[in-house]
Amino acid sequence: MPKPIKKEPLPLKKSLDLLDEKALAPYKVVSKPKISNQEVIDSLGAQDYIQWILEDADAAVDSAVRNCSLFITYYDLPDRIPHVPEECYTGGGHQRLTSDSVTFEINKQGIMEKIPGRYLVFASTNSNYWGMDTKFSVLYLFNVNESYANSREDARFALNKNIFSKYSYFSKVEWKFFNIRFGKPIYPGKEEAIAASQKLLSIILPILEKEHWPIVREENAVNSK
Repeated sequence: MPKPIKKEPLPLKKSLDLLDEKALAPYKVVSKPKISNQEVIDSLGAQDYIQWILEDADAAVDSAVRNCSLFITYYDLPDRIPHVPEECYTGGGHQRLTSDSVTFEINKQGIMEKIPGRYLVFASTNSNYWGMDTKFSVLYLFNVNESYANSREDARFALNKNIFSKYSYFSKVEWKFFNIRFGKPIYPGKEEAIAASQKLLSIILPILEKEHWPIVREENAVNSK
């Protein structure tokens, strides 16, 4: 039986920092916060990441999906899948209320594609100043060697299918919609969040697939000759 091949790093075609902002229209990039804590960066383990705040110019000014926090990470040597929101948010003092598998219907230049994703709902363990818990949703998906997955287990399964090849990668796309109304944060319900997600992903995923994520089959074919 052949032994698994030791993996070598597979870089992005182009850094996530170079993602074309103009191609994101109607979304506008309003800020690009960076993680300043080196321990957090080290624990993240990603070779590349962006954390952008987007504004949907087509959404109503007071819409709960007007703003979006987009967090994309890339791992060029995926020996583990370290970070999922389920752990990050609960570790940060939030209670997970919901974890649902969802299917996004993505429009890729007129071709509809169904992509698996995950919808989470969290609540703060501490009451806010109104004496009520604020609930908010977080959504995410993985791209693993050009396939999509909606859980760490499915991502690992996809990676294990490629153990006899020289290269593998995975990338996590995570996002959260929000707005401020009358000085209070507001968040969309499930139906509104999924509809807004399908709009966002129909724009961002084709860009990532075409300009940033590598094509593993081509890389492995070249190195097998």
